[in-house]
Amino acid sequence: MKTVKIQKTGGPEMLELQNITLRKPINDEVLIEHTAIGLNYIDTYHRSGLYPLTLPSELGMEASGIIKEVGPDVSNFSVGDKVAYAALPLGAYSTHRIFKTNNLVKVPDDIDLTLAATLMTKGLTTFYLLHKTYPVTSGETILFHAAAGGVGQIFCQWAKSLGCKVIGTVGNDEKASLAKKNGCDEVINYSKEDFSKKVMELTDGKGLPVVYDGVGKSTFEKSVKCLKTRGLMISFGNASGSLNPIDVTKTLQPKGLFFVRPSLGQYLTSREELNEASKVLFEKISSGKVKVEIFKKYKLEDVRQAHLDLEARKITGPAIIVP
Repeated sequence: MKTVKIQKTGGPEMLELQNITLRKPINDEVLIEHTAIGLNYIDTYHRSGLYPLTLPSELGMEASGIIKEVGPDVSNFSVGDKVAYAALPLGAYSTHRIFKTNNLVKVPDDIDLTLAATLMTKGLTTFYLLHKTYPVTSGETILFHAAAGGVGQIFCQWAKSLGCKVIGTVGNDEKASLAKKNGCDEVINYSKEDFSKKVMELTDGKGLPVVYDGVGKSTFEKSVKCLKTRGLMISFGNASGSLNPIDVTKTLQPKGLFFVRPSLGQYLTSREELNEASKVLFEKISSGKVKVEIFKKYKLEDVRQAHLDLEARKITGPAIIVP
């Protein structure tokens, strides 16, 4: 059995593949043999120290696999079950792991485990953004940044299935084509034009009810300009760096804007919430309303290269690590 650990924070060179021996599962724990591991931008935040960890630490929040052993108090899962998760504690970057069942979901038979590994974080994030943080309604126009990325490809298809008009931003023309393919009605290449001005043109100067921004520092100010009076700014990522401190009086007060910084853990606080979210997610996939293609697969021993590619924006879709 192997796992990836960091002894200290820093670049991808901090990632170390180590041999481990796991104990038997106890209480409500199970032993999972991983089929695939989700690769997410948040993994780079943990590795770099942007999101502080107690060191040394394992990495990875998302994976799928098969249950090989169950603890004595486990009643709702069995050996052989197909399962997936996206939750703390970190440790998904491994061939096997011991995991509590409270954050575990069963994967339907018609959904491939390799696909499930990249669905959980991105798909459950999309669920809470569209159904909880700001429950969209059919006919609304919304803006999503990095529309060709892993979350973006799922989000834009999902939003279209709910009847939204989706404006997406991308960094180059190749990504623009991908965003269009995945449901965007309008795509703005922010390397060529001011997306805030374009949004106001597309909305006849009215602005938007909501902006979904996983990019962060480089898009925040212009995102605010895109919002209409009492609009909602949803900042859920830092791909371009952490946000600068917000001057509430200058930034939010003039249009009476709302600002929220949500995270997955805040919306999956109970078994009921997790079941609701995963049920809707798997239904979207099974129905074909959201289609996902794995962009790239990495071996566990190539995890450093995976992080290099992730931070260099070379990954233009869901990617996984195969143990």
